[in-house]
Amino acid sequence: MEGELLINYEGVDVYRKDLNVLRNINFKLKAGEFVYFIGKVGSGKSSLLKTFYADVKVDTGSAMVFDYDMTSLRKKDIPQLRRKVGIVFQDFQLLTDRSVQENLEFVLKATGWKDKVEIAERIEEVLTMVGMQTKAYKMPHELSGGEQQRVVIARAMLNSPKIILADEPTGNLDPETGNKIAQLLHDICSQGTSVIMTTHNLNIVNDFPGRVVKFEDKHITEFITENKNE
Repeated sequence: MEGELLINYEGVDVYRKDLNVLRNINFKLKAGEFVYFIGKVGSGKSSLLKTFYADVKVDTGSAMVFDYDMTSLRKKDIPQLRRKVGIVFQDFQLLTDRSVQENLEFVLKATGWKDKVEIAERIEEVLTMVGMQTKAYKMPHELSGGEQQRVVIARAMLNSPKIILADEPTGNLDPETGNKIAQLLHDICSQGTSVIMTTHNLNIVNDFPGRVVKFEDKHITEFITENKNE
């Protein structure tokens, strides 16, 4: 539903190994929004991203993701939360000993899909969505970096998540390929899935405008990028 509040953080502090990396974070995400997280390495972008799928715990402030209170989330609820969130990693994290098809089958079976026909249909749907429908039989090492990242995005879309979290998805790609991945994520967003993307590439931010959240000195500030170069 357009405009539905998916993430609502107020006064949140984030810690990694007892080190305070972010202070007094106020952040909201609505359905259908595209948000960039920008800032130097170590500024807390990935740490905040990881709190959204309970990979980093939130102890202070008010932190809601969907209907889950992240400050008191029970371990048994984490798999259910993560089914609503698709994660795109910079380093792909594909299983190298199996084909594209088998990589996606593995995820579906692990998240409770059982019907072989439905599994095959869903895999074809997401691979078509990212332009990889003819590459299902290939092994990851037979694909270019851009193709591998498309498969990773397809994997993230398998369970029709409400949010895609993309952590430096263009970081290991050449500029042209990176632009295609950014365009693909914007296309997915235009169909109703919210996207949060961390990036160092300010050209992408300027070429594909969205909300921009800048991380600096343990705090965040927000601005819009339409006619602004950083």
